Amino acid sequence: AGDSSVLTCCLKPNITMVTWKISPRIGDSCTLGYRADQNKTDRTNCSDSINWKFRPDLDPALEIGQVGIAHEGTYTCEVITPEGNFHTPYYLTVLVPPRLTLSCDDHGNPVCEAASGKPAAQISWVPESNSTPEEEGRDDGTVTVLSKVTACGSNLINTTCIVWHPAGNQSESIVC
Repeated sequence: AGDSSVLTCCLKPNITMVTWKISPRIGDSCTLGYRADQNKTDRTNCSDSINWKFRPDLDPALEIGQVGIAHEGTYTCEVITPEGNFHTPYYLTVLVPPRLTLSCDDHGNPVCEAASGKPAAQISWVPESNSTPEEEGRDDGTVTVLSKVTACGSNLINTTCIVWHPAGNQSESIVC
């Protein structure tokens, strides 16, 4: 999420037409098209963040600027040439890294939160703990995971929360 993404399409000689058909997981589909005989591009129902990377006659790649969860879905490039039709399908999955916060609750127990990640993050502790994480889904498709170490006793120990996520791992330490 937040980065630009480029989807390539097979570049063939003597292109007659190139069409990108985009079907987001949620929302309306959109189409970008290029006709070589008229040197004309067309767009139907596409947001400004979806566009040709360069010039479709030279490179039919698609660029998605500031990728967000709304961009998730199927992207298919169809290239038509005198030799035939060529399809390049993609399924775009958007990863959202969670925000890590580590604090101490009123009883002196470490609490680790991996907020608004997609997919849900995994949380582990050092030293190891039998904590059961709680997950809360959000309307935007992200998930917040909360994990608490209980029964630490009165020992002041350095506790580390490790958040595992496909968009990158994070860790933070605290003494409660």
